Amino acid sequence: MVYVVALLALAVGLAVPAPRLMARRTTFRRAPRAALVVWQCVSLAAVLAALAVGPALLPRTAGVTLGHGLIAVGALAVAVSAGMLARLMYAGHRVGARLRSVRRRHRQLVDLLGMPVGTAPLAVGPGARRPRQGSVRVLEHPTPTAYCLPGLRQRVVLTQGTLEELPPDELAAVLAHERAHLRARHDLILEFFTVLHTAVPAFARSEQALAEVRLLVEVLADRAAVRVGGVLPVGRALVALARGSHPDAALAAGGGTAVTRLELLDEVVRPHVVLSAFMYAFAAAVLAAPILLLVAALG
Repeated sequence: MVYVVALLALAVGLAVPAPRLMARRTTFRRAPRAALVVWQCVSLAAVLAALAVGPALLPRTAGVTLGHGLIAVGALAVAVSAGMLARLMYAGHRVGARLRSVRRRHRQLVDLLGMPVGTAPLAVGPGARRPRQGSVRVLEHPTPTAYCLPGLRQRVVLTQGTLEELPPDELAAVLAHERAHLRARHDLILEFFTVLHTAVPAFARSEQALAEVRLLVEVLADRAAVRVGGVLPVGRALVALARGSHPDAALAAGGGTAVTRLELLDEVVRPHVVLSAFMYAFAAAVLAAPILLLVAALG
């Protein structure tokens, strides 16, 4: 029974207070890759703990005459595990279907209204590869905007205002940013967290935590852009694109996080080895906790 209570407490602790506390630790942003691993492990550990509550009770009830109290606890444990599984499956289907539908419709619209890169006056900087034919669309709009649509038929979308305002080195950095999103499949990372965010009850959701994960993904793409064009062109491009808007299902170089990301650009040239090592160790320990508790309960 102790292990059941421990698993239940771990699930609640990792799902409710932990994301809110982690979102306040802005130091994690200095090592965004390690920070994303921590977020994933904390989220997975919360799910595993909730799913393990029911199975952890089974060895304690086998061959035992159950009293009313134990029956109530067992029913609660099974309900927690079954409820978590059901909510995960439903959230995964709903979030995945919505994202793919929105991206498909927007890609069709962009392909209809946009100008392919082969006919658009697109220049790229000396440190960047030219995008493959058909992967980039240019929309006739004066506001500088850049975003990408992930999936099997990927698209990078630019506006005419982006081409007119950004010089070649900044444009190359923007394209590197969007290609980093597509290459690393950051959309799957965000979809994973969105599913978990949707699966937990409304009172336990942390919008701040979800926003922090989105910021970390953008910081990683910024770092890829810095390796292509340098800190200064990326910073100028972020300022130019800050007022642009994009669909919720897309990943964009600009947006409301531009100011925060500007402050983190210099961190690219300063690797935080100790911080990253600590975060990876913490992630491993958190993920191991529900597994060890379940093994102990079944042993």
